[in-house]
Amino acid sequence: MANFKLRVVTPDRIFYDGEATFLLVRTTGGDVGILANHARYVTLLDIGTLKIRTEEGERLAAVAGGFLKTGNNVTTIVTPACEWADEIDVDRAQKAADRAKERLLRQQSKREQDMEEIKLKTALNRISVARKLQ
Repeated sequence: MANFKLRVVTPDRIFYDGEATFLLVRTTGGDVGILANHARYVTLLDIGTLKIRTEEGERLAAVAGGFLKTGNNVTTIVTPACEWADEIDVDRAQKAADRAKERLLRQQSKREQDMEEIKLKTALNRISVARKLQ
């Protein structure tokens, strides 16, 4: 299977920089698969699972939204956060989900409520991705 260059960048680190044979990612319009020589494409990412397939195997990561750009056999993802499934601390993610649920019950501004909903969705996604390995 043909390869393409994949780079996943977060504010903290270059999360992934290497070759891939397939990428599956959740966009705001649904799941999108990327193969070598994909047409030029730019999209917003949703909170979801990032599946990277290489010649060595497949890895899963939790991604917290962002942007994807592909063209000229290079795909770049810029995201605020990305974690390999085996790096996720499920207990910490569960505590974050519980805190967000608690805060959603409080009366607050629309903006604050939106932020707590994003935190809850991110925490639940991290838990879901980590459990896919089990």
